Amino acid sequence: MATKRNLIVVSNRLPLSIKRVNGSFESSYSSGGLVTSLSGLTKSTSFRWFGWPGIEAKDPEDEKQISQSLSDHDAVPIFLDSELAHEHYNKFSNSILWPMLHYQSGVSFDEHAWNSYKRVNELFADAIAEQVTPGTLIWVHDYHLMLLPRLLRERLSDKPCAIGFSLHTPFPVWDFWRALPVRNELVEGILGSNLIGFHTDEYEHNFVDCARSLGANTDVPGEIRYQSRLVKAGKFIVGIDPKKFTDALNTDDVKRRIRELEAKYKGVKVILGVDRLDHIKGLPQKLKGYDHFLEQHPELQNKVTLIQVAVPSREDVKEYQDLEEEICTIVGRINGKYATPDGSPLVYMHRSVAFSELAALYSVADVCLLTSTRDGMNLVSFEYIACQGERHGVLVLSEFAGAAAFMKEGSITFHPANLPQLAGAIYKAVTMSDEDRKCRYEGLRGFIETNTSAKWGESFIDKLSEGMPK
Repeated sequence: MATKRNLIVVSNRLPLSIKRVNGSFESSYSSGGLVTSLSGLTKSTSFRWFGWPGIEAKDPEDEKQISQSLSDHDAVPIFLDSELAHEHYNKFSNSILWPMLHYQSGVSFDEHAWNSYKRVNELFADAIAEQVTPGTLIWVHDYHLMLLPRLLRERLSDKPCAIGFSLHTPFPVWDFWRALPVRNELVEGILGSNLIGFHTDEYEHNFVDCARSLGANTDVPGEIRYQSRLVKAGKFIVGIDPKKFTDALNTDDVKRRIRELEAKYKGVKVILGVDRLDHIKGLPQKLKGYDHFLEQHPELQNKVTLIQVAVPSREDVKEYQDLEEEICTIVGRINGKYATPDGSPLVYMHRSVAFSELAALYSVADVCLLTSTRDGMNLVSFEYIACQGERHGVLVLSEFAGAAAFMKEGSITFHPANLPQLAGAIYKAVTMSDEDRKCRYEGLRGFIETNTSAKWGESFIDKLSEGMPK
């Protein structure tokens, strides 16, 4: 029998929910995300999770109890005090790195936040290095931990292991990235890896250009030679578990909800938007483009409805509060212009939606409209296609979503800032023939069933295993 591979998965936040019950702590896995992506590895790989548990332990006894609860799920907590966690996550990762990675200008650098970011990466490195044994695979995830691969390599010089890093956001072009004062430290941190994974070829090429600016040799495609080390880089297409959605559509609750929605919107083309309320999702552009569409096509004003789900995000941040206010103003203006006693052209839901309700909405929608100004991938596009086996709905997708690199032929793509083009894409979608809808859908369905989350996890770990030092 083959020996199981030993894997450590590292993310800023552990994929578990922890709560205090009767004086002790209980933990359970959160659904989706990396949990689903790694589910297919259990037969060949034994893995543990390392990350921040999301709560601050008040004393050593709390740390002990939390650690014990998490150990039942093969998870190891890295404890941070609340101020350090806030500075690392909110002040640097989300207020500086996130906007830079998504081409948002006007970002102010904060030295104190940068020091906190470095400190958290060092704490992660110390905690992980203590428990690594020779031959371990280490898989680090996302922009919160860009320094970690190099820090781990420094600490594990006597323990041969393979370090992988996956970025779940875009990576910008060099000329934009160079505006960040600590750009070199971050790129060097990632270059501590044996294997670096990106969602698209574009993101990989942009990173390789940045590595070249540091003197790396990048003559061989997919290889970066830096400081006498060989680093592999590649595209690994992240996906979803389509079966999770098709199974949901067959439950009695979802079937009943689908019937209710179909009755409510009989004779109306339903356009669906599902987004986090974030600047990168292009929600103001979406609403303005929809307004333009209604203006240009008065004959359709009572025959279409946009249902927009905007999941709350960073509600304590003023810029996000301002965005929500802007969106509410546009929503009010559109409904004020076009609503009639028979109904309104726009339903705006600023809240999270239960999975069963989401599956039903995906199923009844004739069109899914995604207007990202930048997006690492945007898996809503995959989820929508997974639920459209009967209706063959049309995906209208911004060219700046990572998914557009793979789903362009089966979808209608557009520039989110070009309102006439956006309005035209909506019109084309709601007037498309059944034959064209089905043809487009079948190609997209084949893509999401081939590029699943499980395949993504397996392919990355298989490639990382190849880089294990002999």
